[in-house]
Amino acid sequence: MFESQREITVEWGDCDPADIVFYPNYFRWFDAATAHHFKAAGCAKPELIARFGVVGFPMVDTRATFHAPTAHGDDLVIHTRIPRIGRSSFEVEHRLMRGEDLAVEGWETRVLVRRAEGGGLTSCPVPETLREMLGHAS
Repeated sequence: MFESQREITVEWGDCDPADIVFYPNYFRWFDAATAHHFKAAGCAKPELIARFGVVGFPMVDTRATFHAPTAHGDDLVIHTRIPRIGRSSFEVEHRLMRGEDLAVEGWETRVLVRRAEGGGLTSCPVPETLREMLGHAS
């Protein structure tokens, strides 16, 4: 299964007054890691839109488990993979590491969408080509 990595150094502005990362920043980093994962797989969002006629892949569910705090100056690595792809949805798994230590695990459920007739968005099937790029040939 294809896995990408994204490095982050925790900045002062990422932290709360206790000098630990303010928790919403993990979700911001996970969102960026998902975009990076698609780019690393060969299909950055602009290419995804142009090639498959979709709007994007909005998040419909997310959660995280916090194992250890991270702080200003920490060097982190987010390991991202997509363990499951359904008809139109897919699961994204993130493991945020500080050295050898697992600090945070995060999960996203996203849905591939296109514009619906009359406005709004509607789900659409994940194309086989995209499945293959993400390491999920059927």
